[in-house]
Amino acid sequence: MKNNQWNPGFLAFLVILSFVAVGFALGQEIFWLAAVLFILGFVLMSFGLKRKRQQQQEQA
Repeated sequence: MKNNQWNPGFLAFLVILSFVAVGFALGQEIFWLAAVLFILGFVLMSFGLKRKRQQQQEQA
């Protein structure tokens, strides 16, 4: 496993953890926290996709 492959894996783990935390926050009926974690999940996901696209353009 290359060193540059570790960061995308960790970023994907953070996205999954964020969405799992949304479920936990909804279960505890803390709706504002669920909304914040939901937005955070999409921000992390878009950051990862943007980074992946930049790496693909550099290789081409």
